[in-house]
Amino acid sequence: MQISAEPLIYGLIFVSVLVLVEGLYLTVFGRSISLNSKLNRRLEMLEKGGNREEVLEQLRKEMSQHVNARGIPLYSMLSDKAQKANIAFSPKQLIMIMVLLSGVAFMGLTMGTEAALPVRALVAVVMGVGGVYVWINNKAKKRLALIEEQLPDAVELMVRSLKVGHPFISAINIVAREVADPLGSEFGIIADEAAYGRDVSEALKDLAERMDMQDLRFLAVAVTIQQQSGGNLAEILAGLAAVIRARFKLFRRVKAITAEAKWSGMFLSGFPIAAILMISVLKPDYYDSVKQTAFFIPAALAVGVFLVTNVIFMRMMVNIKV
Repeated sequence: MQISAEPLIYGLIFVSVLVLVEGLYLTVFGRSISLNSKLNRRLEMLEKGGNREEVLEQLRKEMSQHVNARGIPLYSMLSDKAQKANIAFSPKQLIMIMVLLSGVAFMGLTMGTEAALPVRALVAVVMGVGGVYVWINNKAKKRLALIEEQLPDAVELMVRSLKVGHPFISAINIVAREVADPLGSEFGIIADEAAYGRDVSEALKDLAERMDMQDLRFLAVAVTIQQQSGGNLAEILAGLAAVIRARFKLFRRVKAITAEAKWSGMFLSGFPIAAILMISVLKPDYYDSVKQTAFFIPAALAVGVFLVTNVIFMRMMVNIKV
């Protein structure tokens, strides 16, 4: 029985691409850029001697740079995800990283496989671009999930601050100091913008739209209504925190109920691909007898279309909105 290592090499090279881009990110921007850092990035930049205005300008630039770069060809598919993930790399830097990773993948494929030059070049480009996309998508999902989890605690912290007599902007400053990233830096930016004259409700609306998060929209609307018509903001925010927690609890319950269906969908989607890879590893000549027939390529394309359709429909069936 022949054993081919090429499929394993492809997988290892792709994993190496993901590890390399994460390593570059942490090397350039430091540990505080990581979402599991206890000290939020804004406070660390201020502690290192950064001027408040310079720090605000840097963070605002990072917030908007990806949306402003939607006109770059093919970059629009990354811009929304990169904005939600708040990737500190500029669009030009990300494109350069894609080129660099494609070159690294090409070198790895050249040394580890015997594929033809056009195949190596195409796979290297797919790995470079796809690796960056997967990395950004994972960052965006993790960051949004953390914001959703932190938001009820942050709102309750503001409620306690308001009840002891602090103004609303002071409550936001407390959240900016006490809450870790990603929400801590986001509220710190709002506090800094308010200090330089921007309306707090407008800053909250901008944050909600950038994150595309319903709970943040509720918070922005509650603050706007209180500013326009008055009322007890502490009671309003306390009710909002209860609603957010109830929605979060419902979401977790739905997630638990649909877990079996999601894993079944993942298994049914991944098993054919895993079977193909296993056959390629254990018996590389398995398809040699049919490769030259007229039906091989159309059949392979049809199988690929069915696999993609299966993944799409499985995802639609288990993607339940709360």
